[in-house]
Amino acid sequence: MTNIVIDIKIEPLEEGGFLALSDDLPGLLAEGRTYYEAQEIAQDVARKLIESYIEHNDPLPEKIKSQIDRKSKKMKLRIPVAVSL
Repeated sequence: MTNIVIDIKIEPLEEGGFLALSDDLPGLLAEGRTYYEAQEIAQDVARKLIESYIEHNDPLPEKIKSQIDRKSKKMKLRIPVAVSL
């Protein structure tokens, strides 16, 4: 397992729920009913996106690429979340 840390932003939606996005991993978009659900979904989406990059031999975003141990194809993600209230 390789741990990768990416930054995500979680913001409340006007119609309810929360939206998670990341500048570190383009394409990461996750919506949840609660803050924690959005975070969990974002972790799952991030893992699947990174695995897809690797499976298709696509170039990884630089922040991700610098963290991956090239010998490992399996990853576990830890995502710190900065929230302004």
